[in-house]
Amino acid sequence: MPRPRERGAGEVKTLERGLKVLEALAELGEGGLSPLARRTGLSKSTLYRLLQALVRLGFVEEVEGVYRVGPRAFAVGQAYLRKSLLQAVRPEMEALAAETGESVNLAVPAGMEALYLDQAEGTKLVRLFTAPGSRAPLHATGVGKVLLAYRGVPEGLPLTPYTPFTLTRREDLLRELERVRRQGYALDNEEKELGVRCVAAPVFGPGGEVVAALSLSAPASRLSPQAAHALAPRVLEAARRASLRLGFTPTL
Repeated sequence: MPRPRERGAGEVKTLERGLKVLEALAELGEGGLSPLARRTGLSKSTLYRLLQALVRLGFVEEVEGVYRVGPRAFAVGQAYLRKSLLQAVRPEMEALAAETGESVNLAVPAGMEALYLDQAEGTKLVRLFTAPGSRAPLHATGVGKVLLAYRGVPEGLPLTPYTPFTLTRREDLLRELERVRRQGYALDNEEKELGVRCVAAPVFGPGGEVVAALSLSAPASRLSPQAAHALAPRVLEAARRASLRLGFTPTL
C-alpha cells in the first residue's frame, strides 16, 4: 500500500518542479539550460528531463537549445486573462459604442496575428461587424499596430499586401509604430479592407504591459482620417478606464 502513495508524492514533486520551470521561463522570456538551472535551482540533468516532457506536451518550445513558453501554456494563461479582460473592458466598449454609434472591438495577440475577443455593435444603420474568434494581420490593422508598437515586432512577421495602402516595407512599418507610441493610438487607413477605417488604443494590464487593443471601426466614407484623429481621445479614454479596471496603475 505505501508504494502508490510514494509514487503519488513523487508525481506531485515533479509537477511542482515543472511549474517552477514554467514560471522561470515566464520571467526570463527565454533561456538555455544554464540560466534556467540558476533560476530554478535544479540540476541540469533534472531540468533537461522536465523541459523535454514540457516540450512534448506543448507547454514549452525549443529552438536550438533555447527554451520559451509554448502555446499550450499560453492558452492556459489566456483563459484566465480573457475572462478578467472581458469583464473589465466590456462596459467601456458598450459605453463607447453607445456614445459614438460605431462598432467597438477588443483584440489580443495570438502569435503572428491579432485575435478578436469581443465586439460591441454600433447603433448606426450601416455598421461594421467583426466576429469574435476571427483573426487579423498585425501590420494592417489598428489593433495589430497597437500590439506591435507596445509588444515588439515578431521575427519573420509577414507583411502581406491587402490593399494599396498596406505597409509592406519593414522600415515603413517601424516608422509607423514609432508614431503610434508617440501619439498613443493607431489608425487603420483602409490597410486591411478598402472602405474600412479604425482607430485603436492599448489596454494595459496590472504590470504595465499591453495585454489587448481596443478599437473603434466604421466605414471610411463616414470616418475620415481627420474624424478618426478627432475620435482618438474618446477611444484612449475608454482604453484607459478598462486598464484601470484591470488593476493598471499609471505612473505620474
